[in-house]
Amino acid sequence: MRSHPREKTGRNSPCPCGSGKKYKQCCLSNTSIASAGTETLDTPWSRQRDASDRLTADMLRILRRDFADSALDAWVDFNRQDDPVSLEKMPHELSIFSPYLLFEWDPERPARRSAKQPQGGIVVHAYMKKAASRLSALEHLILEQAIERPVSFYEIVRVHPGRGAVLRDILIGEETEIEEHSGSATMRPGDVIYAQIWILPEVATLGRSAPIPFPPDRKVEIVKLRVRLQRKINKQNRELTAADLTRYTDEIRAVYLEIRDAMSTPPKLQNTDGDPLLFHKLHFNLQSAQSALDALAPLAVGVAKAELLDEAEWAPDDSLQSVEFPWIKEGNKMHQSWENTVLGHLKIYGKTLLVEVNSARRARRIRDEIEKRLGSQATHVGTETQAPEQMLKKAKQRKALRDDEGEIDQDSLLRDPEIRRQVEAQLQKQVEGWVHTKIPALGGRTPLQAVADPDGREMVEALLQGWERRNELPGDASIVRPDINALRRLLNLPVKPESLMK
Repeated sequence: MRSHPREKTGRNSPCPCGSGKKYKQCCLSNTSIASAGTETLDTPWSRQRDASDRLTADMLRILRRDFADSALDAWVDFNRQDDPVSLEKMPHELSIFSPYLLFEWDPERPARRSAKQPQGGIVVHAYMKKAASRLSALEHLILEQAIERPVSFYEIVRVHPGRGAVLRDILIGEETEIEEHSGSATMRPGDVIYAQIWILPEVATLGRSAPIPFPPDRKVEIVKLRVRLQRKINKQNRELTAADLTRYTDEIRAVYLEIRDAMSTPPKLQNTDGDPLLFHKLHFNLQSAQSALDALAPLAVGVAKAELLDEAEWAPDDSLQSVEFPWIKEGNKMHQSWENTVLGHLKIYGKTLLVEVNSARRARRIRDEIEKRLGSQATHVGTETQAPEQMLKKAKQRKALRDDEGEIDQDSLLRDPEIRRQVEAQLQKQVEGWVHTKIPALGGRTPLQAVADPDGREMVEALLQGWERRNELPGDASIVRPDINALRRLLNLPVKPESLMK
């Protein structure tokens, strides 16, 4: 719903700033029009910006003079932790922290907020005591908005670059058309911003905003927050309101901080068992290659022993010299559509066994299996480990060497139309299996289960939008990208026009 229409105020109507005067005798009286043929220099937008800049400069003087020693305490409270990353290392956070410090921070405020109207923090109170009598009606209104309006999460619905945007409050559903000149130039529909909207005479605008928008898939955490907040007021048989958001402002900011910190932390690489990636090479001495194969062949679940020997190498006396085969288990807990999972690779050559796996837990499991199956016929002689970063560095070096030598690499193969079609088909099959996969972000439900209720449907849509956004990242022609609209059809969600998918 549109909660804040931007309607023109009549000259003789009461002024929207709340002064009690007619509009023409109050805020309109400051309007000046430039000469004919030039742009209007004095507008509701420019007036509020000028007034806001004056207030901020005055309050910063108060802050520096009377509260300079408290800024560190405010930064600790804002981050909700005893030892946050220093503000010097996060200077971009000033755009959202400074308004908190000026308008909201109060070290004496109770930990649990009351349902009463917000009263503002110690800096704005000190300023109001000194300056209240000389403030204009517009400046009073700006201070009221900065103190009383909720700081919430807004989804960008539509953008008019250089002019403004339509934002929807994800927590209470209200839509507001804001005027925002420079900021709107970089806004994208689907992104989420943590911000405060001011409703001023003839204009709605951003009073404060976090420096970095969140991608669409981060909306999942915010929908979960909405569900939690709605539960808190369910006994009152009503929906969340803006007043509720000001009451729960600390919980809302906590989710902002969680998302902010998660986005600035490198992703934890995991295998399909959920184990952290750490590559292991286990070395064993063997008494017999053939005995080792006989004992370990069942680890390749679903593959006949004769099939494993297809690529084997034999000694002149027809004894087994070397053979490689995968360690396989049936199914996959992360991808339910997978028939099996390759857990590692074993290579027997002569009287040596080399096993490669990608996690510490798998390394322990395979060592236990080998020692159980072979007993004294196998002796563990050592294990090498390598972090993913080291593996990636070496892989890049090998690729550069192959390129220099003119060898055909994977990227070149994917430029072959027939090979590419096969890879795309295989990838798409795996991607479409996602709809049947239990997703932690969806509370352990599959996307197919989650879309059955409105909140779950909104979360699945957010995940798909995030996937589509990542598909937009530039890359060369060898990159294979899945068809997300195919997932939308499987989930009975609206399909996006192809023009919007590029």
